Amino acid sequence: MSFDKPVGLSMLLAATLIFVYYTVWTFVLPFLEPDNFLQNLFLPREYAIKIPVLLLCIGVTFVGAFIGSVLIRSSKKGKKA
Repeated sequence: MSFDKPVGLSMLLAATLIFVYYTVWTFVLPFLEPDNFLQNLFLPREYAIKIPVLLLCIGVTFVGAFIGSVLIRSSKKGKKA
């Protein structure tokens, strides 16, 4: 049995929910009054910048580490041959 379709659907739903949450957080909340009940569902607005920057730094670090490890492995293979 193939699990690629349910996994893909769950990833699509998660991405859609994150997109909608972030869009409401950054574009709708500034126009609502501070005592609105929706304000309680979201983090403070400063995290709307801090969280994506942190995730970007972590992603760039992992990609750089992966590329570095591939380059090191390929150079070791070239020296053996």
